[in-house]
Amino acid sequence: MKRILTLLVLLTTWVSFAQVGKVVDWTFDSQKTGEGEYNLIINAEIKDHWHLYSSDLGGAEGPIPTEIAIESQGTVETVGSLKESGTLKKEYDPNFEMELRFFEHDAKFEQKIKIINPDSLVKGYIYFMVCDDKQCLPPEYVDFIFNPKTEKLTLKELVGGIEFKEGEKNPFVVESIDLKKPVIECTVKAEETKGKGFFGVFFLGFLGGLLALLTPCVFPMIPLTVSFFTKGSKDKKKGKKNAFLYGFFIFAIYLILSIPFHVLDNISPDILNQISTSVTLNVIFFVVFIVFAISFFGYFEITMPSSLANKADTASNSGGLIGIFFMALTLAIVSFSCTGPILGSLLAGSLSSDGGAMLLTAGMGGFGLALALPFALFAMFPGMLNSLPSSGGWLNSVKVILGFAEVALAFKFLSNADLVQHWGLVKYEVFYAIWILCALGAAVYLFGWIKFPHDSPLKKITPTRWIIGASFFLFAAYLVTGFRVSEQTETYIPKSLMSGLAPSPGYSIFYPKHCPQGLNCFHDYEEGLAYAKQVNKPVLIDFTGHACVNCRKMEDNVWPENGIKDLIAQDYVLISLYVDDKVELPKDEQMVYKMKSGAVKNIKTIGDKWSTLQTESYGNNSQPWYCLISPDEKLLTSPVGYTPDVEEYKQFLECGLEGFKKSKH
Repeated sequence: MKRILTLLVLLTTWVSFAQVGKVVDWTFDSQKTGEGEYNLIINAEIKDHWHLYSSDLGGAEGPIPTEIAIESQGTVETVGSLKESGTLKKEYDPNFEMELRFFEHDAKFEQKIKIINPDSLVKGYIYFMVCDDKQCLPPEYVDFIFNPKTEKLTLKELVGGIEFKEGEKNPFVVESIDLKKPVIECTVKAEETKGKGFFGVFFLGFLGGLLALLTPCVFPMIPLTVSFFTKGSKDKKKGKKNAFLYGFFIFAIYLILSIPFHVLDNISPDILNQISTSVTLNVIFFVVFIVFAISFFGYFEITMPSSLANKADTASNSGGLIGIFFMALTLAIVSFSCTGPILGSLLAGSLSSDGGAMLLTAGMGGFGLALALPFALFAMFPGMLNSLPSSGGWLNSVKVILGFAEVALAFKFLSNADLVQHWGLVKYEVFYAIWILCALGAAVYLFGWIKFPHDSPLKKITPTRWIIGASFFLFAAYLVTGFRVSEQTETYIPKSLMSGLAPSPGYSIFYPKHCPQGLNCFHDYEEGLAYAKQVNKPVLIDFTGHACVNCRKMEDNVWPENGIKDLIAQDYVLISLYVDDKVELPKDEQMVYKMKSGAVKNIKTIGDKWSTLQTESYGNNSQPWYCLISPDEKLLTSPVGYTPDVEEYKQFLECGLEGFKKSKH
C-alpha cells in the first residue's frame, strides 16, 4: 500500500513540473574475465543537484531502486550479484521523508555474465529513477546489447528502419489510394468533435471542480480564506482585489498542470493515444482509483508530502503577488486528498479522447475555474457567505458517494487493459454487474442502511438524501435492462448512456460475438480484401480501438439505425482493425519501420501494424476512421470519422456504393 501511495505522489509530482533535460548519461564497457565470461560495466554520469538511487535501498519502500536486468534466457547466465560503486551517500531524502542510499555525480554498476551461446546477442535493460531535493522524474528504461563476438556492450537505439523500395510490397502503404482523388465526392463530413469536445470536457472539468468544492478538504476553506482577505486587510478594496487574484492563481495552477502533456503531444501525435491505451497505465489507473475509493470511504487519508506543503505555506508569507500565488498553491496541495481522485478521472478521461493535450487543458481549466469562482465571488459579495450551509457530516457523505464513483471508474480502466490484451476478466456481464452494485451501494448508503468510519450519526434521512438515493436506485434499474437480449443480434442490447464506457455487447460470457451488432467481419486487412475480391463487394475499413469511446457510440447508436446495419451486412465487406491491440505480431513480422515522415517506429504489436497502415495510407491517426475502398484498393469516397448523425452516415455508405458502381465502368 505504501508503494502505491508513493507512486501516486510521484505521478502528481511528474505532472506538476515542466520537462527537464537529460539528467543521466549512460556509457558502457566490458572486460573479459575468463573463457566465455565477461564483466559488463555500466557507468552513469549524473547532473549536479540530482541523485540516482542505489540498487539496494536497505529495505526501504520508497523510490524505484536502480535495476540492471539481463533479458536473454538460455544464451547467458549471470554470475554473482550486481556490484555498484561511485559517490554513494546514505542521507535523508525530503521527497520520501526517509533515509535512503543514492549516488551523486557518478555511479558504476558491474554484472558478471557467462556466455552459453556465443552466436547470440545478450540483451538487457537499466530501470532507474532520479530525483533532486524538490522533484522526481518518471522511472525510465534504457536498453543495451552485448555482442560476444566483438565484446562490445552498447546502447540499443531505434536507428535506420526498414525502407521498402519501389516495386517491393509495403504492408503499410497502399499505392493505389489517392486521398485527393476519390472515385466520387459526396460532401459528407464527419462531425467536428474537437471544438465541441473542448467545451464538453471544459464543462465536465467544471462539474468536477464543483464536486471538489463540496468535499471536506475544500468547502470549509471558502469562508475562512475570503474572511482573511476581506476582513484582514485594512483596505477592503485591496482585500477584494487580493481575493480575486487568489482565485485567478488557483485557476492558473490547474492550467499549468497540463503543460507537460503539450510537450508530449508535440513529440508525437500518437503518443497520447499510446498512453491512454497502455495496458500498464490502465492497470495503474485501476489500482490508483481503488486506492482513492478506499480513502474516500474513510479508511485512510492520502496526503501530499508534508515538506511540500510546508514549503508552499512558508512561501505564502512573503507577501504581494508571490505570497498570494503560494497561498493558492498551498490550497491545491493540502486539498489533494479530495481533489486528486477527481483530477485523476479528468486526466485519464482526457487522454482517452481524440483531442490530445488541448482537451486536458480544457478540463483542467474548467476544474480550476470552478474552484476559483467561489473565492472571487464571495470576496466581491461577502454578504453571500451567510447563505453557505455549515460544514458537517454531509461533506463526508459527498466523499463516500465519490468513492463509489471511483470504484466504477476503476473498472473502466481495467476493462481497457482487459480488452486490448484479451484477458477475458471484465466482460460485458461483469462490467454491468459491478456498476449496478456501485449504484445500489450509493443508494443504500444514502438511505442510511450502511455506514463508513467517518460518518456522523444519521438522526433522520433528509428529502435531499431520499431524492439522490432514489436516483441512484433508478440508475441501477436502468443498468439492469442492459441484460436484455436482441433476437436480431443474438446478444445484449447496450444502453446508450453506457456507450464508450462498457465493453461491446459481443464481448460477453453468455452471448459472445466476433463483430459489432452481430455482423460478419474480418480483423485482418489482407484476409478481408481477399474475400471482397471473391464476392466482388466494396470494403468498409473500420479503424477502431478496444478503448475507443466514439467507436462504441457509433457501433451501439448509429450502426443499428435506419437500414445502416443492412447496408453494411449486405453490400459491404467489413474489416475492423483495432489500432490498440497489444497482442504481439509473429517475430518475422516485427520490424523497425521508417515512415514517410522520416520518423522511425517499432512495429511490434497487431495494433502497431494497423495504426501504421491508417497513418501511412489513409492520412489519419484518430479513431473511429471509416474508409470505403473497392476490392482493387481504390478510394471510393473521402473517409470520415465520428459521424453520429444517422442520415449523414447512411449517405456516406450509399455514396460509397455509387462510387463502386462508377469504378466498374
